[in-house]
Amino acid sequence: MADPRLERLAKLVVRYSIDTKKDDEVLISAPAGAEPLALEMYREVLEAGGHPLMMGVFSKSQEIFFEEAKEHQLNYQSPYRKQMYENMNGLIGIMADANTRALSNVDPRKLAQVSAANTEIQRIFMERSAKKELKWCGLPYPTNAMAQEASMSLSEYERFVYSAVFADKRDPIAEWKKVSKEQAKMIKVLDKVSKLEFHGADTDLKMSVKGRKWINCDGKYNMPDGEVFTGPVESSVTGQIRFTFPGIYMGKEVEDITLVFKKGKVVEAKAKKGEDLLKQLIGVDEGAKHLGEVAIGTNHGIKKFTKNILFDEKLGGTIHMAIGSAFPETGSKNQSAIHWDMIKDMKKNAEIIADGQTIYKNGKFVA
Repeated sequence: MADPRLERLAKLVVRYSIDTKKDDEVLISAPAGAEPLALEMYREVLEAGGHPLMMGVFSKSQEIFFEEAKEHQLNYQSPYRKQMYENMNGLIGIMADANTRALSNVDPRKLAQVSAANTEIQRIFMERSAKKELKWCGLPYPTNAMAQEASMSLSEYERFVYSAVFADKRDPIAEWKKVSKEQAKMIKVLDKVSKLEFHGADTDLKMSVKGRKWINCDGKYNMPDGEVFTGPVESSVTGQIRFTFPGIYMGKEVEDITLVFKKGKVVEAKAKKGEDLLKQLIGVDEGAKHLGEVAIGTNHGIKKFTKNILFDEKLGGTIHMAIGSAFPETGSKNQSAIHWDMIKDMKKNAEIIADGQTIYKNGKFVA
């Protein structure tokens, strides 16, 4: 008998997050270690009347690729992968890392090069997602490696994961609908805002969000979820921000990131660890030098930083910003081969000012 939490999670993702309809083509991408959850997803897509396609991912394949790939392979864009992104109705990506540090020693230039090669696929993904032609959800399946990274036992980490997605509740869909209603109140305020200011430790950042749409992240794209976000006006971001949590890109950590912006563009980038990777990624293309996203984490049920962006960017009492590709549904036009989230703790001596009025203070929305 399957773990009932997996059954509830599969139903939540298939029926709510990507809202599978009859004859939808749904790709399920999962490593071998996530087989129990992947099979429940497969079963649920069939029961919803869709056409599931299972794609297995071998954990060592990326390691082998970066060890062996030649220049023409690093720069290659698969027409078959592009075709999938152009035609699938749904994507379910399950993460179940066997080794969270497998790519730690990969040359940053190679990571940036591969990201640049996939610019067109990233554009297709963002545009079809904005039009609701492609529904997607990324989620974790607990592994020992992920538990270790979060400084938990496997059983503790399983409880943490299933609680964060409400799979430990009788009706997870009803729980996420409650979250949606609460966040809608924040959206109502934010959609009227023209100018935002962020103040905190080593941070004094200003930007325009005039005419941009705020998005209610209520379990439709990531699981777990819990944030509201938009895309700032591209040329408006000015000032400095220091991100207090490590930025993690394909398993590589970049610690204590500080970015300085002028007229929307990064003009200075520093980090205590991983600065080379930071600068390589900012130099991938012109879009990577601009912010594609600004967001407020709202999930106070996630209590600690786990080095897994699916959880960490949702932490209540934090903000995060992403350099690179923006979600077109916000009204942003920024395009890039990358989308990299960086997180800042806002729970102490920090505030967000909207059009001259404080709407967020020390980790809480006060408007």
